[in-house]
Amino acid sequence: METITPDPRRWWALAALVASMLTLGFDLTILNVALPTMAADLDAGTGEQQWMADAYVVVFAALMLPAGLLGDRFGRRRMLITGLAIFLAGSLVGALAGDVNAVIAARAVMGVGGALVTPLALSVLPTLFAPDERTKAVGIVSAASALGLPLGPIIGGWLLNHFWWGSVFLVNVPMAAIGIAACVFLLPETRDPSSPTVDALSAALTVTGLGSLVYAIIEAPTRGWGDPLVLGMITASVLLIAALVLRERRIRRPMLDMTLLTHRGFLFNTVAATLVNFILSGLLFVLPPFLQAVLGHDALGTGVRLLPMMGGLLVASRLAPKAVARFGARASVSAGLVVLAFAGLLGSRTTVESGYGFVALWLSLTGFGFGLSLIPAMNGGLSALPRDRAGSGSGLLMTMRQVGGAIGIALLGSLLSSTFRDRLDVTGLPARAADTAGESVVAAHLVAQRTGSADLLASANSAYVHGMGVVLLVCGIAALVAALLAAAFLPGTPRPAETSTAPDLAAEEADARQ
Repeated sequence: METITPDPRRWWALAALVASMLTLGFDLTILNVALPTMAADLDAGTGEQQWMADAYVVVFAALMLPAGLLGDRFGRRRMLITGLAIFLAGSLVGALAGDVNAVIAARAVMGVGGALVTPLALSVLPTLFAPDERTKAVGIVSAASALGLPLGPIIGGWLLNHFWWGSVFLVNVPMAAIGIAACVFLLPETRDPSSPTVDALSAALTVTGLGSLVYAIIEAPTRGWGDPLVLGMITASVLLIAALVLRERRIRRPMLDMTLLTHRGFLFNTVAATLVNFILSGLLFVLPPFLQAVLGHDALGTGVRLLPMMGGLLVASRLAPKAVARFGARASVSAGLVVLAFAGLLGSRTTVESGYGFVALWLSLTGFGFGLSLIPAMNGGLSALPRDRAGSGSGLLMTMRQVGGAIGIALLGSLLSSTFRDRLDVTGLPARAADTAGESVVAAHLVAQRTGSADLLASANSAYVHGMGVVLLVCGIAALVAALLAAAFLPGTPRPAETSTAPDLAAEEADARQ
């Protein structure tokens, strides 16, 4: 076993990693609150809003594995600094953007930076900390990433109430700069020259395959599923992803190790974690317009009203390790997914007249189910692998989760878009105004204000709530199916060594910050 000489700067180095992960966690949720405001200012329809959210996630998911390998071969500190610098540059472009396409391009650039930072922040830890300290270090980094989630909507809402929407990008600049400075002065350089080389063709197949699939899903509600371009993109995505799988199976040291999926525990825990991310990402996309446009809250009020979900997640992070220790990972993951399913089904009953108290109830349950299922699923997936496969398994698990998030935004956002458009009553409006109103609930509100149509305003709110209810119903059904799969196929009671203490430590760190 490798002997690690403790670096006297290791806890300061951990502070550098915390700064990096806090920046990314913060950015994951801040945009959701900003989207309704950006949609109004940039005249962006639902499809364009989906791309503003998905451009980051698609690039992030596709590049995470090759980015981790680049750090292993050429220096993790160097690549971390490069990633934060790219993220900073993308944030500047986003802050200064004047149209939707510029924002989408900026988000894609930020995705490149995020892909470099996330896997390397975790891969540095084994080289800095001995096993007796490593679990605590992982918990601190995980807590830092999670801490950014509730801060994003609140700070983003405050910025939008006082400044223009570009401020939600500009706030990343000083945070990324602090991360860069911390990495430069505190983080020692580490590398693993024996890691697999980055396969440019595999990386290209991943990006184009996933990008084609997301493009087809987002464009389908507008163009129609039978449109030649949509069908062509779906066909292309299937062929590209199939080519990726075939290529990776033939390479002696693949970048995307498909043989990991032969481990039953890893496979089904990964499926569960991916489905949970699918549901959560879609939900965070459709909820802010409801709070902001339909219920009439400002951006800060919207951010604050997302907190019950984060509260449920915090409670679950405390209970999950105890549930795993007492009942096993399979029971915990299945129970969390059942709670998530109940939250989705309950949320689908939301109406225009529903008060925020009802929304807060199912939001709290959503966060609780998310934490209770995701934490044991991720720990169980990695625990199912041999120690020497943990690195590649972590990369594959994180990639699958992000792919689930990207498809969740695309698929559930498209379902919402088509349902809203079909339900919206635009009787009596000029053709151009009717088309504009059908793009999103924010656009419908703007048209209603210009035309003075109270009927259009009421119809827009009703159509959006109906569409959101359909999305939540689909989320609930997906969670229920995932719960049944988990109960049927996840391994039984784990070995004692597999019960993770990382969530305990993450929760302790979160408590220490309160």
